[in-house]
Amino acid sequence: MTQTMTNGFLRGLLPIGFLVVALNAAAAPAAPAAPAAAAPAKTWSFDDVPAGQLPAAWTVAGTNVKGPLASWQVVADPGAPSATQVLALTSSNGNAGGTFNLCWTNSVWFLDGRISVSFKAVSGKEDQGGGVIWRAQDSRNYLVARANPLEDNFVIYSVVDGVRRPLADASVALEAGQWHTLEIAQHGTHFQGYVDGQMLLDGTQDALPFAGGVGLWTKADAQTSFDDFSVRHD
Repeated sequence: MTQTMTNGFLRGLLPIGFLVVALNAAAAPAAPAAPAAAAPAKTWSFDDVPAGQLPAAWTVAGTNVKGPLASWQVVADPGAPSATQVLALTSSNGNAGGTFNLCWTNSVWFLDGRISVSFKAVSGKEDQGGGVIWRAQDSRNYLVARANPLEDNFVIYSVVDGVRRPLADASVALEAGQWHTLEIAQHGTHFQGYVDGQMLLDGTQDALPFAGGVGLWTKADAQTSFDDFSVRHD
């Protein structure tokens, strides 16, 4: 008799147990999925994008933004390396200080390989120039290489939880208003940085070991044009 009552009591609890398991399973967040494997190489010349818009699957973001996001759009530039259009930060919208302006995409998932871009510093009283980001997890976690004509330097940084830390730097004379090229190579923890074809930086980092998105970057009030953004995977 006691055994029969016990079995009946346990059978009565089974639906409750199943309900708890089901609720727990429903509450567990799904892990974010990486984009499908990318082609070995991808280049954006921005010439096929309607003026005033962004390339497909690109988005504007910012790190440590205290006001509206900067304005990015495709604009005409007949003097660009691959005329006639470029992707440009056309207004910082008042951003200054430690604000980093991003235009990026996670439609390309980059771990190792090379990224290059042509850039032209258009204006900026506090900051000028810009560069590329890679292994971007979000707008607060990525690697960035940037060249600054105001400071005549080239630096690779890690940005983790919105905090920027220099990994390597070099002096280089850059003329604002002229087109230059910037390139990075990343293989595991090892990176290299190039300006106008000359290797200036060589080092290692382990702050961001994961694959991530790619894109373009400026700081504060720097207005910059970019052309021929190329991603090549190993």
